Amino acid sequence: MARLRARGWVATVGLVMLAGGCAAPVAGQNRPDAVRAPAPATPAPAPAPVAQAPVVSAPVAAPPKPDPAPRLWPVKRLFNHDYVDVRVFAERYALRAEWIVGSRTMRLADAQGRPRLKFEEHDRSCYLDNVRVFLGDAVVEYRDTLYVSKIDVIKTLVPLFRPEEHAGHLPPPPRIIVLDPGHGGNDDGTTNKRLNLQEKDLTLDTARRLEKLLAARGYRVVLTRTEDRYVALDRRDEIADSAHADLFISIHYNSAAPSVAGVETWVMTPQFQASTEVEQDKSMIPAAYPGNRQDVANIVLGYAMHRRMQADLGTSDRGLKRRRLAVLRFLNCPGVLVESAYLSNAAEAARVATPEYRQRIAEAIAHGVDDYVALLASLHPGAPGAPETRPAPAPSH
Repeated sequence: MARLRARGWVATVGLVMLAGGCAAPVAGQNRPDAVRAPAPATPAPAPAPVAQAPVVSAPVAAPPKPDPAPRLWPVKRLFNHDYVDVRVFAERYALRAEWIVGSRTMRLADAQGRPRLKFEEHDRSCYLDNVRVFLGDAVVEYRDTLYVSKIDVIKTLVPLFRPEEHAGHLPPPPRIIVLDPGHGGNDDGTTNKRLNLQEKDLTLDTARRLEKLLAARGYRVVLTRTEDRYVALDRRDEIADSAHADLFISIHYNSAAPSVAGVETWVMTPQFQASTEVEQDKSMIPAAYPGNRQDVANIVLGYAMHRRMQADLGTSDRGLKRRRLAVLRFLNCPGVLVESAYLSNAAEAARVATPEYRQRIAEAIAHGVDDYVALLASLHPGAPGAPETRPAPAPSH
């Protein structure tokens, strides 16, 4: 029944989302994981912006108050797409835009002079409070200023910089969390033969550790697999639906060139948005998937998770990225996929091989959940909060 409801969903989130809607469909980039027909797209109502507040995890004093009417973003047509001047974004949020001397990089600082955002010409990513966030389109320079695509402003920058403007699209704090240990059974995932490491074993161990941490916080926790067995990609979101999940976390370990290390975080690509990786099936770009109903919550969750993991583990920032992953496309709750470390990197794999470091990874993910929940609680002060925290169990090694 959950799958039938997911396939029957026809709402879209893109054409008229927030403050005048989005740019025209853009040429996308990504790699699909499973073949299932998306639901057709139909316009969704635009949420009303609300009063501004800093993007922090700590609760605010009062619920946000809506503005009397949406504020449109003035656009410049460049390269057949709509772009917003970075200086316009800065002015709206009382930031000072300035060029970094000797570069084509523009920095946006607050009234205290603290850098908040950084954009570089031709880059498909930006930095928010020193955390790398990937965009759908590259930043472009025109007449001595920088421009960001309108869809990136609406779908990425505003939800992250001013989440209270999207309070109506953010859920209350979660109570049921589904953990998805990647791979399993005849699907080993990535491996490190020298250290005899298999991703499927590491993800299950990490999920078990995280399960204890979250259960101690009072959440009901469900795992998509509890042993070394194969679970099809299109079954994992069905398990989340059956559990009535409020949050979905898929845990993975990565592989790349031996020199690459760090944390990478993935969330569902919004409708009409270009994914971080090359899109083979271009029909996916304009499609509205059930996971797109959570576009705002996904990016807010992904940022909270990525910022915390990168900080707690003290590792390289591989970026908050977007992709139409099979385990995210058909979710009916906010979801994130974390690539916790690179097994192809000798030093990082050696750390992952120790139970202590896997415990640190589990704790970092749990702290990411804490940050996300704190923000939701600040935006929904009248809603039931997170479950009451119980003493955490001693970590097992």
